[in-house]
Amino acid sequence: MTDMIAVAYRDETTANEVLAELRTLNTEHSLHLADAVLVTRDEEGKVKIHSEHHAVVSGAVGGAFWGGLIGLLFLQPLLGAAIGAATGGVTAAVTEDDDENTAFITKLGHRLHPGSAAVIALVIDATEEKVLPRIAPFGGDLLHTSLTLAEEQRLRSAINPHLAETGEATA
Repeated sequence: MTDMIAVAYRDETTANEVLAELRTLNTEHSLHLADAVLVTRDEEGKVKIHSEHHAVVSGAVGGAFWGGLIGLLFLQPLLGAAIGAATGGVTAAVTEDDDENTAFITKLGHRLHPGSAAVIALVIDATEEKVLPRIAPFGGDLLHTSLTLAEEQRLRSAINPHLAETGEATA
């Protein structure tokens, strides 16, 4: 099951450091990320979503590969690759423009204080005892999660022990 976790940070630099640490944990196989994005809110209140994942490009490349392979079977690899690339790119573009997800992320972004940022991660699986100690030093305020209450409390305690002890809500 994939869980969504959104954590706000005091500034974009800290959020970028957390994002880099999550990607390192993913490479080390302590965490399995489906995706992660950085959301910023500038001093004027404008929300921006930053993502390194380029769905249209990767969809086109993947489509070209599979189209070329299928085309090879029918002795037309270039035609198959061209059709596959077009299909993969269009499919990814439609997926990338998923208005519902973008609206939800933007709504979370409006909860940020001007000048701050958040990391929103889709986590497939994680080794909690390896991940929490690595992200705890960055602090943060939990904005949203689809975790169980027990998992959420452990995360909240790790990133913001003071608020977890007092039972105060985070923004």
